[in-house]
Amino acid sequence: MFKTRDKQRLETIHEKIIFIENIVQKNRGIMPALEDKEIAKPAILMHLTAIAEQFSKLKHEEFTQHFCDAIKGSMSIRNFIAHDYDGVNLTIIEITIRDVLPALKFEIEQILRKD
Repeated sequence: MFKTRDKQRLETIHEKIIFIENIVQKNRGIMPALEDKEIAKPAILMHLTAIAEQFSKLKHEEFTQHFCDAIKGSMSIRNFIAHDYDGVNLTIIEITIRDVLPALKFEIEQILRKD
């Protein structure tokens, strides 16, 4: 259905989402994780940056169309993190973790099952 490299990129995005979920669980919630400036918050922001980087490298047109909003959103978050790390709006990150990532994870799982 699609190139091996695109599949690997989706698998990497899926893995990063799971890492973020694990960090949140270990910190007993999204906001406690984001308030941990030493370990959890930097890890979450790095995983979000890595997700954006993987999205930017997707080549398959079906994926880029299917994930258009996720790609735009992840690139916006990546740019905020890269250019104003300490000024990142944690409410946006919280919404992303709570609402966007679970839906994205589900969509990726559906695509990977089809292949």
